[in-house]
Amino acid sequence: MGIKDCFRAIPRKWKTPRVIIPLFVVELLIEIAALALYGIAQPDLYRTRLWQEGSDHGWNSSPSEIIYAYANYRPISKPLPWSQFVTDFNVVISVLALFLLLVKGIMYICRIFHPLLSAIVHAALVALFAVSIHAQAAPDTSDPDHPQPGAPWYITRGCGAPVRPSLRGYCQQAQASFAVTVMLLVLFLAFLALSLYSLVPFSSSSSSSSSSSSRASASASSGGKYALSASDADAAAESEQRPWEMTHVPATPGTTGALKSPMTPRTTAFNTLSGKMGGGGAKGKGKAKKGSGKGKGKEPMARGPDGKLPLRHHISMGDETYQGPAGEAVRN
Repeated sequence: MGIKDCFRAIPRKWKTPRVIIPLFVVELLIEIAALALYGIAQPDLYRTRLWQEGSDHGWNSSPSEIIYAYANYRPISKPLPWSQFVTDFNVVISVLALFLLLVKGIMYICRIFHPLLSAIVHAALVALFAVSIHAQAAPDTSDPDHPQPGAPWYITRGCGAPVRPSLRGYCQQAQASFAVTVMLLVLFLAFLALSLYSLVPFSSSSSSSSSSSSRASASASSGGKYALSASDADAAAESEQRPWEMTHVPATPGTTGALKSPMTPRTTAFNTLSGKMGGGGAKGKGKAKKGSGKGKGKEPMARGPDGKLPLRHHISMGDETYQGPAGEAVRN
């Protein structure tokens, strides 16, 4: 089985086409919200403030420890949920997802967004947004005195008291950013599941492909000089099932079993001319043969009451039969 046959065996139709457009609309709405939230948070609108708020309550490390570590030449890395990487990464993947959504919509309208391509694209998007969720919910253990083993405090503790009222709006924005990231991950997982479900071949297509492959293997195993491929075997099977042309045409009147040529005006004209020429030639040959004493001439054709030559009824491969004036058959 060649590479082309493998690509032909991959399904190209969606099993749930009515669900794709609504999912595109939902994805558009969520991605617009995600892009707005990620863009507002960039570059550092509230990340450091929330970090400091958690440090004041003893929920995580303090931003000042990074400065102390740099001053003392002590190697330290900024905790992942409070780093600039998370904010920039979220902006990048949101722009990429929105661009891919426009491309997916156009390709789906043009009927070239096949399930295999969808599975590849959405698998990549699932991986990107899974990394984003892991980065936003990563632990903070840089300060042994105030470790944060799980997600940041604005996810686990909420935005109520004892958080300062001036930071509650930023806290809610951080929660919304995490929520839309989770929603997009779930949506892309749904797309991936539908793509994989559509890639499962139908029962009829699988049976036809198995039968065609069995025919192809049988022809190849026969060792013949002209072994057929799978596509050629399918074409041969289809041609066998089609009715042959001109098989149900009724027999032409005046012919025996519809196997001999029918009588046409052109044939009649040529028969008449050949009969006249044959009569004249017969006379000339008769004279020549009488003088030489060799050979026998053919008998002249019997003419009708009106003095005209009769028409032929049919043409055969052997002797030709004519109708005489008295209704008797004359053979030449």
